[in-house]
Amino acid sequence: MRVLLVNPEMPTSFWSFPEICRLEGTKTYHPPLGLITVAALLPREWELRVVDLDIRELRGEDWDWADLVMLTGMLVQRASFWAVLREARDRGKIVVAGGPYATAMPEEVLANGGLLLVRGEAENIMPQLLAALQAGRVEGVFESREKPVLTTSPIPRFDLLNLADYSGMSIQTSRGCPYDCEFCDVVSLYGRRPRYKTAGQVLAELAALYRLGWRKSIFICDDNFISNKTHAQAILQQLIPWMQAHGEPFYFWTQTSIDLGHDLQMIDLMTQANFSTVFTGIETPDEELLLQNRKLHNIRHPLMASLRTINANGLAVLGSFILGFDGEKAGAGRRIRAFVESADLPLVMLNLLQPLPHTRLWERLKREGRLHEPPQGKTSQTGDVTWDRPAFRTSRPEAEILAEYIQLWEDLYEPTAFLARAYRYFLAMRPTRQAQAKRRGGSTPLATNQKKVAVTNRLVDFYRLCWLVWRQGVKPPHRRQFWRQLLAMQRRNPSRLVKYLTCCVMGEDMFRLRRQIREKLAGPG
Repeated sequence: MRVLLVNPEMPTSFWSFPEICRLEGTKTYHPPLGLITVAALLPREWELRVVDLDIRELRGEDWDWADLVMLTGMLVQRASFWAVLREARDRGKIVVAGGPYATAMPEEVLANGGLLLVRGEAENIMPQLLAALQAGRVEGVFESREKPVLTTSPIPRFDLLNLADYSGMSIQTSRGCPYDCEFCDVVSLYGRRPRYKTAGQVLAELAALYRLGWRKSIFICDDNFISNKTHAQAILQQLIPWMQAHGEPFYFWTQTSIDLGHDLQMIDLMTQANFSTVFTGIETPDEELLLQNRKLHNIRHPLMASLRTINANGLAVLGSFILGFDGEKAGAGRRIRAFVESADLPLVMLNLLQPLPHTRLWERLKREGRLHEPPQGKTSQTGDVTWDRPAFRTSRPEAEILAEYIQLWEDLYEPTAFLARAYRYFLAMRPTRQAQAKRRGGSTPLATNQKKVAVTNRLVDFYRLCWLVWRQGVKPPHRRQFWRQLLAMQRRNPSRLVKYLTCCVMGEDMFRLRRQIREKLAGPG
C-alpha cells in the first residue's frame, strides 16, 4: 500500500515566524507531529510519503503514486483541508480524514460522504481502520470510547520529514489537561485526565532526532507540561544527564500553567535541562473574568509575582491574552497593555475570543442563540481564519472590542516600546549557569560535540546579528535605542545577550503581524 499523508497549509499566524525561518534558511517552523505519529502506527511494509503543504505543493506524481490519502488538519487549516479533499475525490482516491478538525466537526467533514473518518486519537482506532481498509471499505466513521494509554504510542516517523525544511521540531510527553477553562478545547479533544509517556519513551524520541542530525529547538507540545509535577520531574531528572552526555544538542520550550512561578525546584530542573521559554495562558489581568472562565489556577497566586519569578530564575515567558470575554468592561485593552508593560513581557500572543466547537463556551453560546450564522462560503459557526472577527454576539459592542484589539497590537508592538520591554526583561534575568560558574572562579568545560554545536550556533548568531543590525540598527529611526540597549546588555548581563537579540529578531515578525492585523480588521466587516 502506498500512502500519501498530507498536512494542509497553515494560514499566517502568530506561530508562523517567517523572519526566523528566512534567517535560518527553512521553509516553515513547526512539523506535522500528529501526521508522523499516525505514520508510525501504519504497517512497516507500507510505502509512506509525507507532503506538508507549508513546504511544497502536491504534484501530479504524488497523486499518481498514492493508493490511499490520509489527511489531517486543525480548524484554521479548513480551507486547505477541503481543497485537498476535493482533489482526492476528483482523482478517485480512497481518503482517510482525521485530526482535530475531523474530530470536532465530523458532520461537516462527512457532509458529502465518500471517506473514512477517524474521530479522536489514532492509537486505539488504528486496528479498526486497518481492518476496514483490508476489507475494501471506503466509507465509515471510526472512534474509540477509551483514550489511548500513551505508553503504547510509537516514536513518530521523523525520518519521513526533510528536517532541513523546519526551524523547530516537536515532541509530546502527555495529552489532556486537568483544568477546564470555558473557552479551551483541550478537554473536549483529549480529556481532563492527562495521560503520559514514560521518560524512556521521551528519551527514545530525542535519540531518534539526534541520530537524524537535529541540533536545534524542540517544542514539547503538551497542553501543560507540569500538570503532573511528579511526571515532569521524572522526565527532567533523566533528561538532564542525557543532555549533558550528548553535548546539549537541543534547547526546549513548552507550555505550562502560571503556577510554575511558585515551584523554584521545577524551574531549576527545567533550566538545567536547557529549557529556554515557556508559553503560558495569562488571558486577562481582570480577576473576575478569570474566575468566570474557570481559569482558577491563575488566581491562586499574584500573576505579576509568578511571572517575575519565572523570568528572574532563567526562563522567558511568552504570555497569551484574550480580548472579548463576556462581562468584559471597556478599556480591557488598556488594562492588558498596562499589565504587559509592568511585567516587561516582550512577546505576547494577543487573541480575540472565538467559540471553539464543543467547548463549554461554544455550548453556552449555542444555548443562548448567540452564535452567528455561517458567512457565505463557510459551513460552521466558528472562526477558522486567524484574526477572524468574533463568531458570536459579543456582550459589548464588537466595534469597541476590535478597536481595542487593534490598538493593543499597535501599542505593544510599536518598535521602541517592544525593544524597551525586551531590554528590561532580559536584563532582569539571572546570568546563565556557565556565567555564574566563571564568576565563582570555576569552569564548565564543553564536550567535543558540544563545542561543534556552539561553533555552529555562533555562525548562525553572527548572521542573525548582521541582519538585525541592518533592520534595527541602521534603517529605522529607533536605531540609537538599538545600539544603546545592545551595548548596555553586553556590559550588564552579557550571558543573556544572545537571548535578548533573538527576541529582537522575533520582534520583526511581530511588527509584520501588527500591520497585517490592522489591515485585516480595520476595514468593514
